[in-house]
Amino acid sequence: MTRWYREKKREHYYKQAKKDGYRARSAYKLKQINKKYNLIKNGDIVVDLGAAPGGWSQITKKIIGPNGKIVGVDILKIKPIEKITFIKGDMTKSETIDEIIENLNGKYADVIISDMSPDISGNYDVDHARSIFLCQMALETSKKILKENGNFLCKVFDGRDLEDFIKDLKDNFSFVKRFSPQASRKSSSELYLIAKDFYKN
Repeated sequence: MTRWYREKKREHYYKQAKKDGYRARSAYKLKQINKKYNLIKNGDIVVDLGAAPGGWSQITKKIIGPNGKIVGVDILKIKPIEKITFIKGDMTKSETIDEIIENLNGKYADVIISDMSPDISGNYDVDHARSIFLCQMALETSKKILKENGNFLCKVFDGRDLEDFIKDLKDNFSFVKRFSPQASRKSSSELYLIAKDFYKN
């Protein structure tokens, strides 16, 4: 695939997002992932980690309908969306987790989705390690707030520590799969890990 074609595809999703009123073209990644794996369903309680600018929350809101609930978290401030709770906080801090739990009102999440990405340093090994760390934080959060048989999704950069993290997922979920949605750039090292049927061991 030529660079010209890749850029054209990227531009297509960017323009489509503007047209459809989504805040980010990454919205289509979640749409494509959910169409294939049915992670999020009508009425679900969903926690969206790394939610800024809100594109995944927009897609999730459409899927869960009026009876569902979304709690979105990001270190950046997110422009409000009706009927979505956004928390400005650092996912690596325990007080942020406490705030999520507080906003779940005594319930467990059906699904946790994470599009968290590290600040890109330009050193791929460093960026990969930071990406794995964020996924581990998302998994640790899941152990605290995800219900039995719940689902999990996280973005990760491919690299040497990926297989070890996949093993960690397999210790907690009965179904684990890696997936690159069509809306991802083919040149990108990012991929998504889909994990279903959470169990506490």
